[in-house]
Amino acid sequence: MVSPAMLKGMNTEVYGEGHPFGDPSWYQAYNTPYYNDTHKQFRKLMREYVDEHIMSNVHDWDEKGTIPKEMYLEAGKQGTLALCIGRPWPEKYFGPSPWGFEPDYFHELIMYDEMSRTGSVGFQWGIAGGTTIGLPPVYHHGSEELKQRVMPPCVKGEKVCCLAITEPTAGSDVANLKCTAKLEGDHYILNGEKKWITNGIFADYFTVACRTGKPGVGGISLLLVEKGMPGLETRKMKCSGAWSSGTTYITFDDVKVPKGNLLGKEGKGFQYMMQNFNHERFAFCAMSTRFARVCLEDSLKFAGKRKTFGKTLIQHPVIRWKVAEMARQIEATHNWLEWITYQLKTMPKIEAMLKLGGHTALCKVQCTKVMEYCAREAAQIFGGLSYSRGGQGEKVERLNREVRAMAIPGGSEEIMLDLGVKQSTKLAEMAKMFAEAAPQAQAAKL
Repeated sequence: MVSPAMLKGMNTEVYGEGHPFGDPSWYQAYNTPYYNDTHKQFRKLMREYVDEHIMSNVHDWDEKGTIPKEMYLEAGKQGTLALCIGRPWPEKYFGPSPWGFEPDYFHELIMYDEMSRTGSVGFQWGIAGGTTIGLPPVYHHGSEELKQRVMPPCVKGEKVCCLAITEPTAGSDVANLKCTAKLEGDHYILNGEKKWITNGIFADYFTVACRTGKPGVGGISLLLVEKGMPGLETRKMKCSGAWSSGTTYITFDDVKVPKGNLLGKEGKGFQYMMQNFNHERFAFCAMSTRFARVCLEDSLKFAGKRKTFGKTLIQHPVIRWKVAEMARQIEATHNWLEWITYQLKTMPKIEAMLKLGGHTALCKVQCTKVMEYCAREAAQIFGGLSYSRGGQGEKVERLNREVRAMAIPGGSEEIMLDLGVKQSTKLAEMAKMFAEAAPQAQAAKL
């Protein structure tokens, strides 16, 4: 027996349903150096909102392929859309933080984590996918006139911005995109195609990567294209999953884009995209890790009540082995994710860009591979229920379809693995160079 005296001084604060490994460890009475009372407050707000307004509806929204407009407005009102675009908080275009504190990257991690409990890539991408990746280039590189016109309605959920980079023949190989924009007077004439563009079918603004100059990365620029511009056409694509996210094929046929819609400088588009990739992959990692955890938690719940051969599934050693394999991978991955979040929170932006590219690339591979593993093992535990849309196996069935939607966009595994090694090797060489130069610099001062 455990007496009250024995509990004195112990952390006994449990949040959530308390299933083993069903939530991050700091929900389950384990100590953490990362979170304070504002994070706990925000966690409670997000969980209650998801449970009350989203969880029971997400299957129907996915089946219909659309999310009600009022959900975007509510997300805007709550401040979650503004939180998606990274730091600093966009007070100039949204107003003060509605929670009474300045949010950091751990608040953003909590938001992705809690909303991903829905087990729906379509919902996550549908409600904020375009904003997370399409709006930051406007926020950081657009003219003030453009920001005043575009930022407020997007962060308030009144309008949607998407990112249009991928083409039929250019995915991870961004440097070879073929979409062109030629400056004629006060307008760019935009021609080309974009494919697999999240939110494109219902977007009001399109942050478009296009070639304005020479071949290679130095000839790429970013233009903000607006819905209704003549020559812009969109059609929704039929994909394996993420049905409510509005995956879109886009064509530009002599679209006249005002010169003022150029984001930043000509030829700097690739650089601007690189600046946002750490944050984009951070979001992918947060979502994928919780999707893996959803598979584990739902498997535990199901295995505790489903009986075979006179026992519940969880009483069979082979099922406990499956749960243990999922748990060890999820916990290790989440710890890496929190470490990256801490670096994002504490490093200046230039340092984070320099140091974290390799880590976020490798972590994205880790997170999506763990998601894939857990989706498969959960399907084995659920059996036929994981092959049926809706019902007890709803989330597991959906996440099995949507694994590739997390593993390929934002950088495929092969590209990320190669990038991770190259970036880390380059960083190590730089560190060695600085270390060798330090004694010489010190001697010169003497």
